[in-house]
Amino acid sequence: MALKKCIKCDLPETYETIEYNEKNVCNICAGASYKNEKIDWSERKKLLDRIIEKNRGKSNYDCIVPFSGGKDSTFQLYYLLKEYKLKPLVVRFNHGFLRETVINNTNKILKKLGVDFIDFTPNWKIVKKLMLESFRRKTDFCWHCHTGIFSYPLRMAIMQKVPLIFYGEPTSEFDSYTDYADNEIDYFDEKKFNIKFNLGITADDMFNMLNKPEDPIDKRDLLPYTFPSTEEFQKINLTPVALGSFMKWDTTKQTDIIKKELNWETDELEHVPKEFNPNGEKIECFMQGTRDYVKWLKRGYSRMTQINSMLVRNKRMDPNKAKELNEKYDGIKPKSLEVFLEYVGMEESEFNEIINEMIIPPHKPNFDQNYISEKVWDFDNWYRENNKKK
Repeated sequence: MALKKCIKCDLPETYETIEYNEKNVCNICAGASYKNEKIDWSERKKLLDRIIEKNRGKSNYDCIVPFSGGKDSTFQLYYLLKEYKLKPLVVRFNHGFLRETVINNTNKILKKLGVDFIDFTPNWKIVKKLMLESFRRKTDFCWHCHTGIFSYPLRMAIMQKVPLIFYGEPTSEFDSYTDYADNEIDYFDEKKFNIKFNLGITADDMFNMLNKPEDPIDKRDLLPYTFPSTEEFQKINLTPVALGSFMKWDTTKQTDIIKKELNWETDELEHVPKEFNPNGEKIECFMQGTRDYVKWLKRGYSRMTQINSMLVRNKRMDPNKAKELNEKYDGIKPKSLEVFLEYVGMEESEFNEIINEMIIPPHKPNFDQNYISEKVWDFDNWYRENNKKK
């Protein structure tokens, strides 16, 4: 059975939070139309002005900026410095898979902008355990990344007594956990964190799953992934919010700005030719290809579809061209799969068996296709557990 897909952006019925109207247009496309046509962005900008002035100078830093070095976090840092002359503390949760181009971009940009930077890398032995556990339970090995990227900057804000945090794009850009049509400001709280980011598994849950008498772990190793308590939030009146709630988020325009002003560089992405990823989506992580491949096996779409859906919604790609590219490039097996399997000590047959138990119908994957992506340029430089270079 063919998957039902949005007549505009080609996202399938297996996409999280998706719904279709009577014309087979999805709710995410409808939200994009609302964003472009009905939100008063000048009023939103005034609200941002008030929030910033309310918090400016309240501590050693005016705000925290969570930062990966990718296009969105680079733009949000650039914008806050240029538009508001803030003194931010830039915080990166290093998930362990950063690629060379992003590392080089980061070093160059931080020097150009002149900011204080904290780069936190968690315990690799714990990360591997978390990857395996979350993959077995949810077919998503990125639990440590989802939770760490959002929790760790919050914990740093509390330690530094900085009441304001700016994340980048609102989640309404790519799903409907929040919806532009609801006209909401995208504040991050524990409820949203539990719905959107931690896969329904808290840090306490994960500790109880991993801590075994024969292989104990220290509960403190889970702190970077633990959402702060309500009391901690209230003590400094912590306000974590998406910058994209106050300005019309336009990835293409913003990427053009940071390329011009900061010499930010894009990169290859597994199974997505560089010419079809003009904005450098998801180039930060060398495990991205495997994450996208899991999505393809489980849900029947992958990174090319997601990139093109955003381009179509922003009127930068013809829907027919998007469908043509999606059919050509989605679902190619990535070379990074062998690296992931090595990290977690798993055979590909077991990997497939775990995914097969959690496929989203009516999609039916083909586990036997053997199209394998070419190595990206830096593949042989990635960390290997057994020092393998192929």
